[in-house]
Amino acid sequence: MTTVTTTPTERAYEPVIGLEIHVQLRTQTKMFCGCALSFGDEPNTHTCPVCLGHPGTLPVPNAEAIHFALMIGLALECELAPRSIFHRKNYFYPDLPKGYQISQFDVPLSRSGRLGDVRVHRVHLEEDAAKLVHAGASGRIHGAEASVVDFNRGGTPLVEIVTEPDLSSPEQAGEWLRLLRATLKRLGVSDVNMDEGSLRCDANVSIRPAGTATLGTKTELKNMNSFRFLERGIAAEVTRQEQILRGGGEVEQETLHFDPQTGALSSLRSKEESHDYRYFPEPDLVPLAPTQAMLDRARAALPELPAARAERLERELGLPTDTARLLAFRSELGDFYESALGADGATDPATLASWVTVELVARLGDVDPVESPVSPEALAELVRLVSARSVSGSAAKEVLDAMAAGGGRPEAIVAERGLGLAGAGELEAIVDRAIEANPDAVEKVRAGTGKAMGAIVGAIMRETKGRADGGEVQRMVRERLGLG
Repeated sequence: MTTVTTTPTERAYEPVIGLEIHVQLRTQTKMFCGCALSFGDEPNTHTCPVCLGHPGTLPVPNAEAIHFALMIGLALECELAPRSIFHRKNYFYPDLPKGYQISQFDVPLSRSGRLGDVRVHRVHLEEDAAKLVHAGASGRIHGAEASVVDFNRGGTPLVEIVTEPDLSSPEQAGEWLRLLRATLKRLGVSDVNMDEGSLRCDANVSIRPAGTATLGTKTELKNMNSFRFLERGIAAEVTRQEQILRGGGEVEQETLHFDPQTGALSSLRSKEESHDYRYFPEPDLVPLAPTQAMLDRARAALPELPAARAERLERELGLPTDTARLLAFRSELGDFYESALGADGATDPATLASWVTVELVARLGDVDPVESPVSPEALAELVRLVSARSVSGSAAKEVLDAMAAGGGRPEAIVAERGLGLAGAGELEAIVDRAIEANPDAVEKVRAGTGKAMGAIVGAIMRETKGRADGGEVQRMVRERLGLG
């Protein structure tokens, strides 16, 4: 029996990826004090002796933050701890006024959950650090090259969600993070605005020979603040690790920064282990033991989540998978769609979904449809007019343009602009003129060249300004040409 061996330069590798996600909670006040949360306010205006770590102050847990954390744990199908503990995570950095962060260590609030195909290792509560603002190489702060600290963010309630290393590609990691973001947004526990730092993601990345079970040395990519940024950063790190191993080297455990402008990776520090932080129980806080009333309240607050909604829309309404996912992942769009569907039960669900996810989205972009002039009832009425052949598809798009710009009812806009479907009597003369004006296309159609029909139909649609039904026009042309 011959054994085939491969060298590092020939070997195929596969990525192993886990994510650590920090989610700022949408509470009114900070995690352990009464300071209001803020974004974009004047620096250092939302602070107090507690969040600044002055001697003799005592933290008091935020009950609403605990409620939101319980909701997240339940939504991710986690096991909720009957008794969890806050710890002091000690490290020294300019953005940490106390010299430690109140977090949870070996007894987190939730563990052993799942979202889609990815297992969730743990979900725990903690407080955010302050925000460091660095002057660039050519930038200056207050007239000098410097780094300054804004303590407004310090103490903001955070939930950290840690996955198992179940992801195997940058694209899968990005897609799963999109599902998590949609789930958290649907829960209402955070605005999950990645641009503002409400949702921040770190990625633990390693590679191993394809088909093996042994994990390689992992590195950590810090603070990815967009889906594309995450995918590009992971892809760059996978490539870097492959080059190291193929060159006969060893990957070192470290924390890295990915620059999305240049695509370069740079080392920040050697990767810390838990013992480097000298965790010990927070002596000023009692254990967190949720009561049955707290658990009941969290369960009662759970809405239908995006994964379940997508499955229902696909199963019950027959929507294509991608359409169902878009409506479920953008919950405001899904709410609009289901309101429109309920406004006119005769409308075909798939047709209406196409108008919402293609035509309406093209006009609104990322704007919440609730904030647009187009109401669900009006869009359902427009789709009904198209289905009833009272208006052509192209004319209906013109009607939707008008509705998106200033609202209104479809039938009124159709009447005002004369966009009603052209009748057979009006079309007969227009069809005859188009046939007479396009003899070459007529000859090709008679010879069996189907594409040539486009020139004749296009001329008719132009003269009717899109008010003709394309199918009816083709039927009339073929009848005129004696093609049945």
